Amino acid sequence: MAEQAVDFEYLEAYAAGDLQVVSEVLGLFRMQAEGWRAALANPGDGWRDLVHTIKGSARGIGATALADLCERAEHGDPALAPQVQSALADADAAVEGYLTRIGGG
Repeated sequence: MAEQAVDFEYLEAYAAGDLQVVSEVLGLFRMQAEGWRAALANPGDGWRDLVHTIKGSARGIGATALADLCERAEHGDPALAPQVQSALADADAAVEGYLTRIGGG
């Protein structure tokens, strides 16, 4: 479920409760996610670098399920792309909802 895809309390604590910083970080995540979705639609030689990048960003915002899946995918093959796409969509939807709730999106 999208509401559970991201631990926003983690990010809020990391940003010392500064919701402007949280909004900026999540906005950057959403912009990057657009490019990642395109890359995941046609994964190739850069597969491991792609999921490694997504993993780091996901961990940074508290999207643990996405990060954990990307960690497994780093050691797998591009056949995991649909699962990563789904987890990314869940995290993105959660971020969109959160930003709407706090007035940052």
